[in-house]
Amino acid sequence: MGFCRSALHPLSLLVQAIVLAMTLALGTLPAFLPCELQPHGLVNCNWLFLKSVPHFSMAAPRGNVTSLSLSSNRIHHLHDSDFAHLPSLRHLNLKWNCPPVGLSPMHFPCHMTIEPSTFLAVPTLEELNLSYNNIMTVPALPKSLISLSLSHTNILMLDSASLAGLHALRFLFMDGNCYYKNPCRQALEVAPGALLGLGNLTHLSLKYNNLTVVPRNLPSSLEYLLLSYNRIVKLAPEDLANLTALRVLDVGGNCRRCDHAPNPCMECPRHFPQLHPNTFSHLSRLEGLVLKDSSLSWLNASWFRGLGNLRVLDLSENFLYKCITKTKAFQGLTQLRKLNLSFNYQKRVSFAHLSLAPSFGSLVALKELDMHGIFFRSLDETTLRPLARLPMLQTLRLQMNFINQAQLGIFRAFPGLRYVDLSDNRISGASELTATMGEADGGEKVWLQPGDLAPAPVDTPSSEDFKPNCSTLNFTLDLSRNNLVTVQPEMFAQLSHLQCLRLSHNCISQAVNGSQFLPLTGLQVLDLSHNKLDLYHEHSFTELPRLEALDLSYNSQPFGMQGVGHNFSFVAHLRTLRHLSLAHNNIHSQVSQQLCSTSLRALDFSGNALGHMWAEGDLYLHFFQGLSGLIWLDLSQNRLHTLLPQTLRNLPKSLQVLRLRDNYLAYFKWWSLHFLPKLEVLDLAGNQLKALTNGSLPAGTRLRRLDVSCNSISFVAPGFFSKAKELRELNLSTNALKTVDHSWFGPLVSALQILDVSANPLHCACGAAFMDFLLEVQAAVPGLPSRVKCGSPGQLQGLSIFAQDLRLCLDEALSWDCFALSLLAVALGLGVPMLHHLCGWDLWYCFHLCLAWLPWRGRQSGRGEDALPYDAFVVFDKTQSAVADWVYNELRGQLEECRGRWALRLCLEERDWLPGKTLFENLWASVYGSRKTLFVLAHTDRVSGLLRASFLLAQQRLLEDRKDVVVLVILSPDGRRSRYVRLRQRLCRQSVLLWPHQPSGQRSFWAQLGMALTRDNHHFYNRNFCQGPTAE
Repeated sequence: MGFCRSALHPLSLLVQAIVLAMTLALGTLPAFLPCELQPHGLVNCNWLFLKSVPHFSMAAPRGNVTSLSLSSNRIHHLHDSDFAHLPSLRHLNLKWNCPPVGLSPMHFPCHMTIEPSTFLAVPTLEELNLSYNNIMTVPALPKSLISLSLSHTNILMLDSASLAGLHALRFLFMDGNCYYKNPCRQALEVAPGALLGLGNLTHLSLKYNNLTVVPRNLPSSLEYLLLSYNRIVKLAPEDLANLTALRVLDVGGNCRRCDHAPNPCMECPRHFPQLHPNTFSHLSRLEGLVLKDSSLSWLNASWFRGLGNLRVLDLSENFLYKCITKTKAFQGLTQLRKLNLSFNYQKRVSFAHLSLAPSFGSLVALKELDMHGIFFRSLDETTLRPLARLPMLQTLRLQMNFINQAQLGIFRAFPGLRYVDLSDNRISGASELTATMGEADGGEKVWLQPGDLAPAPVDTPSSEDFKPNCSTLNFTLDLSRNNLVTVQPEMFAQLSHLQCLRLSHNCISQAVNGSQFLPLTGLQVLDLSHNKLDLYHEHSFTELPRLEALDLSYNSQPFGMQGVGHNFSFVAHLRTLRHLSLAHNNIHSQVSQQLCSTSLRALDFSGNALGHMWAEGDLYLHFFQGLSGLIWLDLSQNRLHTLLPQTLRNLPKSLQVLRLRDNYLAYFKWWSLHFLPKLEVLDLAGNQLKALTNGSLPAGTRLRRLDVSCNSISFVAPGFFSKAKELRELNLSTNALKTVDHSWFGPLVSALQILDVSANPLHCACGAAFMDFLLEVQAAVPGLPSRVKCGSPGQLQGLSIFAQDLRLCLDEALSWDCFALSLLAVALGLGVPMLHHLCGWDLWYCFHLCLAWLPWRGRQSGRGEDALPYDAFVVFDKTQSAVADWVYNELRGQLEECRGRWALRLCLEERDWLPGKTLFENLWASVYGSRKTLFVLAHTDRVSGLLRASFLLAQQRLLEDRKDVVVLVILSPDGRRSRYVRLRQRLCRQSVLLWPHQPSGQRSFWAQLGMALTRDNHHFYNRNFCQGPTAE
């Protein structure tokens, strides 16, 4: 037995070596399966539902891995050896693997176990993120660690032993370990001096931890201290003692203003917060101070004494609505760059006027001022008069203030102003206010819902893809989301320097005729989306000589009015226009037959009904042909069912980008792309293409990017992409492809930079052809290990194509067949000899018995009856002379001589048996060679010898051939007393004949005997008792 084991071990090694050699010969699998190797040594294992840390193969370049991200998996146990095989690991992300109950989406209980040497085995580790995991204590950490994140865990205690030895640590984040989403029984406790040993610590974040005091004896190296949204309602100089290097201090949200809170809030106690006048005086290096949401109703100038380097001050969400009109606290902040005063409103009150305190004029370095959500109704030159002397002021945010009267001309006095945001107000037109100095009185009560106080969403222009970014222009004015119904030139008096104007999401419903924007001679970008503009006049917008981008999207109401025409001829008069959006206007009829422009470079015509327009014969066939310089055209969501070659022929020849997303195209004539000789990008995503056939991409095309994702493509013709020599990016994702074939691309495959085949139901059969091809181009396939998945067979559905090596696996059907055959061979090899030894004769008998009952045996024997040599084999007892005399003289004569041509062929023992054969051979040949076996009996009580053997063979024939061949002739009257004879008379009367002793009955006897010998016995059986063994 020992020898067998020693022999099998080298054999298994040999098999493994052969398999490995075959794998290398077939192609190299991605090195870090199931994860993906990304640039700069990052291995991305996010969102793979892993339950343990993957151990990468020896063949993978593990020494090059510097970053490993295992975020959003299901790893609940970390072992000592999990990361020891990564000698160069510097960054490790393990967040969102085992979140605390309160943070879990389904509130499932979970606990993460970390073995003692898990991270000590990685001496090169510099950054570790364990956030959003249910851990109770700080694990043992290597001394090389620089950044540690333990946020949203259940660690509620920090002492000197927790972080001992981490002298290189610079960043420590422990936010959200005790707050309403991650509840705890006690607040986070930081023992005095617990962090004092971290001599290089510069960033400390302890937000959302229910702290009531600032931790004592913090390291003096701290530069960033974030303590917001705790319960620290008192601050004194000793709380921040020795933190002279501090640059950013965030203590906001500790004494909250709950009427503006978007989450659970505890009201600030009366007479709090309490800030000592000298709290911040020793922080001479402080550059950022956050006091937001602190229920401050006044500002003490002493707070900011000594903060000469302060650059950012956040005072939002307080009660400073009166203070900002009188305060002198800003007089010493000469280096302040950004000041946030948003949402300092008085509850349920909006003021008629607001005048900023003169001390704002001391903020000579101020670049950005945020004053949205203070709630005052008028804006004039007195409101912002102190700001006019600020030479560096660039951004002014005044949105959400309920301003209904605004003198926009006042911004001319601000020489450096680049961006003014007046969105989400109630401005309805030009203001005729007189300059009035107003205090914060005469308030009008306003009843607000909590949702009304939320900050405005970040402005993301819907037409960002095609129009210039206003942030690069000198002056931008945002009046979106107001109550403008008409636009008058008086609104923009003295704003000739304005370059970008946003008027989206208003109610402007006038017909623009070329006079609305007369003062804006320098305007370059105009956004009029989401209005109700009537485009009828030929000279619309012609008063804007430098206009480059015009957004008229989402002005669909006028285009939906039946019988009203619309004129696009104004486009031809805009000589500098380069970008135009007419998107989502439901344009379908009664518009100009052609757009003309020599300067236009980009046109967004998505969200219209071009399919309906092109269905009107040739009326709109040349709609885009007049745009001779057009480069970028978007025809997405235009209800296009077909795109005929003549349609592409009439598009501008200068087109480089054509987008046809989200239409209903089920057919595309690819050869017609030669009508667009400069086309580089074609986007057909979201259509109804079933196959890429109808020829191939034409030779000579300059197409570099083709997107056919989100279709229903299940077949690609061989060589379809091969002629597009310039093709570099191909998106085939989210289709119905079951394979990806090298023959689709030909020699082009080596030049592909991006080949996206994710979200296809690939058929992962053994030896799948697409596997070798994808491995060949794996550098160009994004998300190959994780996003390219199987669609079939069922056991692999939804799994990565590398769930098993499809190149070396065995075919499942073949495996089952081989298993069944081998099992059968073993069973037969063991069972047959054993059964033959134990019960061979019985099995032989049962086999022949079953064989006799088979239908084909009966039919075969039935077909051979006419070829039998005898009609009847006559069996009788030769020792009874009277019986023998009757057989030879009466029976033979009547059946062979007196029937003429109906004579029967009888087999008699003494006449027809062959000499030299044994008795049994002759007997067997006679029984099986005759149609019937005729027994002539004088008595039925004693049957033996040849009679008995013949009867048994006749019964054997009954079993084998399912034929009853027995016919009985009884010569004496007492023979009928036998029970067998009586039973047979009941079942088959015609097969039992009695010899009549009266001569008158003998004629009938011979007729009955002839019929019994020539017809099958199953016709004679009594159907009332049984159907007979041969009944069908």
